[in-house]
Amino acid sequence: MLELLAPLGIDIPVLAAPMAGGPTTPALVIAAARAGGFGFLAGGYKSPQDLASQIRDVRKSGVSFGVNLFAPHPVPVDPDAYRRYARVLLPEAQRLGVSLPEGEPIEDDDHWRAKIDVLIEDPPPVASFTFGIPERQVIARLRHAGVIVLQTVTDQDEALAAMDAGADGLIVQAATAGGHSATLSPERPPPTAVMPELVATVQNATGAPVIAAGGVATPGDVSAAVHVGAEAVMVGTALLLTEESGVSATHRAALSDPQFTSTVVTRAFTGRPARALRNRFVDRYGQLAPSGYPALHHLTSPLRRAAARAGDPQLLHLWAGTGFRHVREEPVAVAVERLAGEL
Repeated sequence: MLELLAPLGIDIPVLAAPMAGGPTTPALVIAAARAGGFGFLAGGYKSPQDLASQIRDVRKSGVSFGVNLFAPHPVPVDPDAYRRYARVLLPEAQRLGVSLPEGEPIEDDDHWRAKIDVLIEDPPPVASFTFGIPERQVIARLRHAGVIVLQTVTDQDEALAAMDAGADGLIVQAATAGGHSATLSPERPPPTAVMPELVATVQNATGAPVIAAGGVATPGDVSAAVHVGAEAVMVGTALLLTEESGVSATHRAALSDPQFTSTVVTRAFTGRPARALRNRFVDRYGQLAPSGYPALHHLTSPLRRAAARAGDPQLLHLWAGTGFRHVREEPVAVAVERLAGEL
């Protein structure tokens, strides 16, 4: 049982990951909680107003929930490399009839301060952070407001830094996870330790409550994580085909399309390492993309939106973990209960 979150009524140690950009919906979060698990709203890429609205929507349901934010940890892009990459992508944009951002790279912080204010003004039971570790005073303010603070980490050093900053617990993400790696060193490939080994290493180093994430796709994966000391697991890819998921129709279809046979970690879409189904965009631009987040995210965003609308999976960021072949079309409640079946 997840001792850290036990007061929140969690009966099944399977948590719905925050998947920014659309897949995580309030309905998905509510369904996970009503099944006995727990869910996190994805605050990344949303306006503060939209985040506040989703918090109100979930709160009305009466369930416990968490909110995830992208903490500032910019990876400034080299302006010349950025312009070269933009020129390389221009034919794809023209083919889809969209314009790429002009001028200097966009280096924003995803409305960081305003979103922290949202959480302070209407505190969720839990807040988690990815990409960066918040300042000590931010964590202290949240804890003072009654919020349990979790930090996503990918290795022992990050875990120690998170606990030193005041986090209550850790989400330990293995490299097998779909979507963005939470690494604090995005210029390097994510650590390759398998999830059970990584969980054990972090827990031995910190003694902190640990939630395991990354490639959790079967009941056996859940059991293995709990066996090595994780108090719960966090799943994302496993919920992409659920009825409550907001994933695009193009992405949804690709997950069960036999032409997609593997996943790969790439910077091509956002300038930060992220695991996706291997497609033409990854193959053609993966080695050309410079490191640079959020600049590349903003650069490719119009192209990706257009590809989703056009039903073109070869130009879309098809985020998926290594266990994507195990995903099923089913309600969230069924998925949560199925994944916990061996416990």
